[in-house]
Parts: sequence; structure tokens; C-alpha cells
Amino acid sequence: MLNARSRLRGFSLIELMVGLAILGILLAAGVPSFRTWLNNTQIRNAAEAIQNGLQQARAAAVQRNSLVVFTLGAGSSWTVGCVTATATCPATIESRSSQEGSVNAVVAADQAAITFNGLGRTNVVGAAKKFVITNPNGGNCVASAGQMRCLNVVVTNGGQIRKCDPAIANSNTAPQGCTGQEK
Repeated sequence: MLNARSRLRGFSLIELMVGLAILGILLAAGVPSFRTWLNNTQIRNAAEAIQNGLQQARAAAVQRNSLVVFTLGAGSSWTVGCVTATATCPATIESRSSQEGSVNAVVAADQAAITFNGLGRTNVVGAAKKFVITNPNGGNCVASAGQMRCLNVVVTNGGQIRKCDPAIANSNTAPQGCTGQEK
């Protein structure tokens, strides 16, 4: 005959406490890498948004055969619009707020406004202009012996727009790396 104690199933208080302790240790070990991942994601989102905005400005300039300007705002916000507003070319074609996915990302630019002409070329004079995207809340970049993957978005005189990682030194073997002038 079965006694009443053998039919009861469940966890004892000690088993529950051991399980919670193991869960706490695993969470504590994973939090730093999760923060780094979040910081890298915000940097990547801001870099892709700036790259997309620049490409949008270039495409709008070619499509409308007009001067279209990409203007960097606060944080990672930007606006694309025609230099001379007309019925077919509005003053604001598209804009993006820095609150859209990359609130902690900070952008430092050589030139805050870049104008594209009807051929898709820029008003950039001299060396290529770059937008350096970092996240000061996350520490240092990999290029400066940190953990974050900071990125650059580079615009050349001919209108080429590319995103690169300054921590990757040799761009001949790794296409995502920056050349010497883009670092």
C-alpha cells in the first residue's frame, strides 16, 4: 500500500532556492555581454540610418535632377530636403529622429550638411567626409582597446557612400574595414 507522502510531487524549498541561485549566477554572468551587444546594436542602427539617409538624398537628387541636401541633426537625427524648394522638390523629403532605435548613439561629422547634385555627386571638397558613430554610455571603441564596435560612414567626392569599421586595419582582405583615410 502506498503511503500519502509518496504520492505528493513538487519541489522542496531547498531545491527551489538552489535553482534560483543558479539562475542568478547565469544572469549575472550574461549581463555585461548583453550590455555590449545593446550598445553595438545602437551604434549599428545609427550608422545604417545615416547611410540610408545619405543614399536617400543621393537618389532624390538624381531622380529630381536637383540639389538635395542631407543635414545631420542632434544625436543621430537627420533631414533630407531640396536646397531650393519647389512643387516637385519639397524642402523636407524625409527625416529621422534619433529616438528611432539609437537614442544613445552619438555622431561626430566632418561636415554636417552634404549636398548631392543631379548626377549623384557631392559638394565634398578634398578628402572623403566621414560620420563617426559612437556610444559614450558604453565605454571605448575596439580601435581604442574597448569593447564597442564603433562605425564610420564615409562619403567620397564622387558620391560613394560606405559604412566601415575603423578597428579592422586591412581593408584589402576585409571589405568592412576602413582604409587609412577613412579612420
